[in-house]
Amino acid sequence: MNPTIQAKLANLPEQPGSYQMLDQFNTIIYVGKAKNLKNRVRSYFMGTHDLKTTKLVSNIVDFTYIVTKTEIEGFLLELSLIKEHTPKYNIMLMDDKTYPYIEITNETHPKLQITRRVSKKNKNVFGPFPNASAARDTLDLLHRLFPLRKCQPMPKRLCLYYHIGQCLGPCVYPITELNYQPIIQQIKHFFKGQNTEIIEDLKRKMLNFSARLEFEKAQEMKQLIQAVQDTTSKQQVIFHDLIDRDIFHYASSDTHMAITMLFMRQGKIIFSESKLFAIYQSSEDAFIDFIAQFYQKQPIPKEIFLPLEIDVSTLQEVVEHAIVQPIRGAKKELLEMAKQNAQIYLANHIDIYLKKEAKMVDALASLSELSGVEGIRRMECFDNSHTQGSNQVSAMVVFVNGAPEKKSYRKFAVKYAKKADDIGTMKEILYRRYQKMLETNSIDRPDLIIMDGGINQVRAAKEVLASLYLDIPVVGLKKDSFHKTDVFIQPEETEVKLSRHTPLYVLLSRIQEEAHRFAISFHREKQSKQIYASILDAIPLIGKTTKQRLLEQFKTIQNIKAATDIQLKELSLKKPQIENLRIALQAYED
Repeated sequence: MNPTIQAKLANLPEQPGSYQMLDQFNTIIYVGKAKNLKNRVRSYFMGTHDLKTTKLVSNIVDFTYIVTKTEIEGFLLELSLIKEHTPKYNIMLMDDKTYPYIEITNETHPKLQITRRVSKKNKNVFGPFPNASAARDTLDLLHRLFPLRKCQPMPKRLCLYYHIGQCLGPCVYPITELNYQPIIQQIKHFFKGQNTEIIEDLKRKMLNFSARLEFEKAQEMKQLIQAVQDTTSKQQVIFHDLIDRDIFHYASSDTHMAITMLFMRQGKIIFSESKLFAIYQSSEDAFIDFIAQFYQKQPIPKEIFLPLEIDVSTLQEVVEHAIVQPIRGAKKELLEMAKQNAQIYLANHIDIYLKKEAKMVDALASLSELSGVEGIRRMECFDNSHTQGSNQVSAMVVFVNGAPEKKSYRKFAVKYAKKADDIGTMKEILYRRYQKMLETNSIDRPDLIIMDGGINQVRAAKEVLASLYLDIPVVGLKKDSFHKTDVFIQPEETEVKLSRHTPLYVLLSRIQEEAHRFAISFHREKQSKQIYASILDAIPLIGKTTKQRLLEQFKTIQNIKAATDIQLKELSLKKPQIENLRIALQAYED
């Protein structure tokens, strides 16, 4: 035990709080909570430990702590620090994934839309859905069933949706909240599975259309009836109280944990999901931290089922006292089902996970050796994209502990560099990125900067960093004639040919390809908008306002080519405008 830690251990208070373990670079690698800081922190450095704790302790060089009034305050502080610092040994509990929901917006004239950010103020939110595709399919069905507005922004005249009965026409007619309430109530009934009235109404319409020999419309009603029945019959009602619940259980080994989540809405299990990750604390503490972090991103249901053996005293405050710990009966059986699924998931996936984990450790160790940088955690990689000097852009991707951190990706539109000046562009972007980092005193300082390019790009990066008095190691990645990652350029500018049969090559190739993908997608987006705008400028009868509406609705030239006359009419384009647009786009194609 080093003298710094030994001296601090003697002065630890016997109070609740949060502690932060630091490595040799003074980086927070683990954040924990404690009812008694003295007892909890001392336990890391006394006696023997299992493999996972030994691995953590071997990297601790120092620690800090913050005293709180209560254990709950310590728990909340722990969550906040994990979110801010994403420590190496806590990070696997974090999950950027959010589930899609369908909401009825809180507007004078509400509309249905998919969202991943659920407001607690909006009570008309339905879900979650397992993926965006399932949410879109349901939204499409709802749009056909219920006449809420679909246009954004509100047009100045009636659109096609009004004429086919899928909108009340609030753009023209005085539609009030009283008109919307029955529709909103019907949508709520739809999500509760109470669709008898909806189906009967569709059947009446089908028979009426059939009687008038409007067989296409009758067939459409039949398809709608089938779609509603299919949606309703996908889940079986387990509890008739129709309460929204989330059910969690886990299974663990010495070093890893699997957690299974069951999502129950309106008494039905709508879907389940399991996750596997490494843990460096007790299984119970890891499970509690996961639940707390999960509900920082997800809406809290009326009830959350957790196993009886978990002490939820600190967690209750975080999840608004929604926790239920069933003892017997059908609710207990649900928890057991979640537990069995977690056990099966752990058994089936642990070997694959360990192999991936070992390869990543190998890759990061090799990268440290090649770059001369110890303890690489955060890497930032830059790439440029342009077409013969036009629409110059640059992009930055971020990898943390070998995995992409997409929330930290950044796009840059080039402002000052000359056209087709790759080195000038890179200097501008790097200066803007790291000057802002210094100005905001950001904690997101990279351990390694990776340039997608050769010696000149590496030297340009070094020059910019030197001007900002920053000492951050820079390496480069060169591609071969087949556009494959080939050579690694070390900080001292030595070139090393990479072996294609190593975990390091897989990691570096992934980083380089991700930077290229992100940069070129931004470039194409910008280029498409410019081409699109220039074409629109030359079309007779397409004025500034119409051009703006088209630009907002359609993002690429391909989208406008594929647009139907109906879609264009919804944007208030008249027949002569549509005809001119078609002619112009056809000319461009040729």
